Amino acid sequence: MPVNLEGCRFFIKTFGCQMNENDSEHVAGLLIRAGAGKAPSPEESDIILVNTCAVRKKSEEKIDSFLGRLSPLKKDRDRVIGVLGCVAQLRRGELFKKRPEIDIIVGPDHYHELASLLSQKREGKLLKTSWNRVWHEIGSAETFRKSRVSAYVPIMEGCDNFCAYCVVPFSRGREKCRPAAKVLAEVQDLAGNGYKEVQLLGQNVTSYRDQETGEDFAGLLRKVSGVEGIEWIRFITSHPKDISPEIARIMADRPNICRQLHLPLQSGSTAVLERMNRGYSREDYLEKAALFKGLMPDIALSTDVIVGFPGETEADFEETLSVLKKVEFANIFSFRYSPRPRTAAARIADDVPLGIKRKRLIILQEVQKEIQLARNRTFIGKTFQVLCSGESQKDAGRYSGRSEGFQVVNFGSPRDVRDRFVDVLITGCGPYSLHGKALL
Repeated sequence: MPVNLEGCRFFIKTFGCQMNENDSEHVAGLLIRAGAGKAPSPEESDIILVNTCAVRKKSEEKIDSFLGRLSPLKKDRDRVIGVLGCVAQLRRGELFKKRPEIDIIVGPDHYHELASLLSQKREGKLLKTSWNRVWHEIGSAETFRKSRVSAYVPIMEGCDNFCAYCVVPFSRGREKCRPAAKVLAEVQDLAGNGYKEVQLLGQNVTSYRDQETGEDFAGLLRKVSGVEGIEWIRFITSHPKDISPEIARIMADRPNICRQLHLPLQSGSTAVLERMNRGYSREDYLEKAALFKGLMPDIALSTDVIVGFPGETEADFEETLSVLKKVEFANIFSFRYSPRPRTAAARIADDVPLGIKRKRLIILQEVQKEIQLARNRTFIGKTFQVLCSGESQKDAGRYSGRSEGFQVVNFGSPRDVRDRFVDVLITGCGPYSLHGKALL
């Protein structure tokens, strides 16, 4: 049936990772193609969509709080309220009982149908959360991008690893890979439209394999780096057990692949890693980190760390701290462990007291803060190329962007440099950002 949302205005609130951000861009593009327009706020919209993240309990709590604030808007007039994403897939019909203001729940495998579902007249609630291993293509023409120079490009979705703490296989399904030809076509289209940076996305990009040709991620990365006009290429997320020396060599060989890598550690203790079902040891991780740093001494490594996983001892925690000190990560994302539904770890005792988890997280973040501050001080007096994303949100009258190492750089400039590469002389720093002035 024809899809027509003419005259409707929609608002999307996005929680979570880059994959969710990209999904929201897809959904916005599909709704706009169906005749709808973007609204600046929930109050001014006819359709409110909440794109959700289920990776942590705290994420779900934030989402539930936001949904609660939408209830009065539902009473104000006949709006459609929809929940998308990982919580939609994980909680499904439970959400209707908890939040009766919700009209529609749609999982990640059905975004290509969303405009049609919203345009249909219906009675009662609508739930669409089935999945399969078929890739549903949504390309550049159906994507409404926030940036004019930097773009997400999905290459795979889902995960087959079943790490003991991780809900992704249940919220995103099993791995399915986008055809390499479609990936390349989108990157070429972006280059032709003036985009300068692409970020290849997936829950585990290093397990990518093209179903038609058998090409792995290293082969795809090599082809993407050959697209003329794309100056920076990034990818996220990599799994330490899958990342190969060939990927390291390609990164070192191709100047348009950023010297930056996110490689989740989770724990520095081999015993904890085994209970997490991560598939590598502490020594394996350090060996791979050393490989990348050996080929690219200036590489910026970032990571994820969970503290307080069941059975984690003080000695295990100290091993994690020692990896931080040895690798000297440019940035970390750190969390307290919280049991997630359906995961293997949820079936064992959460035996590390909350107070100890909090204490360990504070210590971890303080250690990393000192590492980052010392590292950032070495950049003072150097000149970095920065892709400017716009005006600084924290420093009026200045601009903000990211360096090749994905570090935030706030800087002054005598003229507007938004959506441009600019050379910035670093004049100062804090633990979480660099400061400087544009060299124009």
